[in-house]
Amino acid sequence: MHKINMKNAGLSEQFIQEAALYKELYVGRIVSQYKNVYKVITEYGELTAEISGKFRYKVKDLSQYPAVGDFVMLDKTNDRSGNAIIHAVLTRKSIFERKAAGTANDVQVIAVNIDTVFICMALNQDFNVRRVERYLSIAWDSGAIPVIVLTKSDISKDISANIAQLDSVAIGVDVLVTNSRSEKGHQAVEPYIDSGKTVAFVGSSGVGKSTLINRILGADLLYTKETRNDDKGRHTTTRRELIVLPDRGALIDTPGMRELGIESASVSKSFADIDKLAENCRFHDCSHEKEPNCAVLKAIQNGVILSERLVSYQKLKKEAKYEGLNSKQIETEKMNAMFGKMGGMKNVRKMIKEKNKRKR
Repeated sequence: MHKINMKNAGLSEQFIQEAALYKELYVGRIVSQYKNVYKVITEYGELTAEISGKFRYKVKDLSQYPAVGDFVMLDKTNDRSGNAIIHAVLTRKSIFERKAAGTANDVQVIAVNIDTVFICMALNQDFNVRRVERYLSIAWDSGAIPVIVLTKSDISKDISANIAQLDSVAIGVDVLVTNSRSEKGHQAVEPYIDSGKTVAFVGSSGVGKSTLINRILGADLLYTKETRNDDKGRHTTTRRELIVLPDRGALIDTPGMRELGIESASVSKSFADIDKLAENCRFHDCSHEKEPNCAVLKAIQNGVILSERLVSYQKLKKEAKYEGLNSKQIETEKMNAMFGKMGGMKNVRKMIKEKNKRKR
């Protein structure tokens, strides 16, 4: 039987150590999901699994259910006598999520345990700098490293001008240019794909994510459609899917997302230029609207930053419930929210103490 190299598929030492705490269970990784059934890979191959009743009872919100990219603990490594049962989800090292459509509080988990998130945007009518800002805000907060991938460079009238527009928003972010019509048009992303690493592709429908992935795979494994005559993309990928590449790690394809609800976002990283300017404002809680000696408004007047960027910054802070807070206060709010989900600081200290005991 051909074994799957789970370390190549992203099973790091951190996951191995945590998995060892679950006696008589086996580690696997979620590759796809359909309703309540999951496809999981283990070192012995692919199997079908479902969550246990006990696990379902303990889950408090949708984001805690297994998602594509999760490492989970199973009761067996095959499904010959029925579906395997998922008893636990190992601690996620990163999570890319957005506010679920049509709900008040739930979030939709897009992908987890990813090292690099490729934010794909076509060099056609889909090109939208403000949308990139939103993707970057969520990507920075996910724990993964964002990389902007510009697709369909063959139809751009001025690639240099497109890249120049991203200079003010892609601070500290690599910007790659690809062309899926060319056999070598995907080579810009190759250095980010490596054994043990997981990359995820996100972006609007029809921007060429699946086509780009097919180029990387060297085969048309993912179904794609051409864009409509009005240059707007059609849905191609209908659900998230993780694909393991032989000796080259794993990649995740995701459904198209034109709009992103901001539930959690890292505005302090994606808008580092505004936060840096704000340090020179007269008032530490400056809203950058009408206050005297506002360094941000002065920068707009001098053409250092665009007024649209400030509007986007304020809008995202409001959506992420950080309105009126500076960057340090935002980080404090995030820490409080994180510890709150874990039962407060007291429980966190207890968890750390117990974990240290097990290491001895």
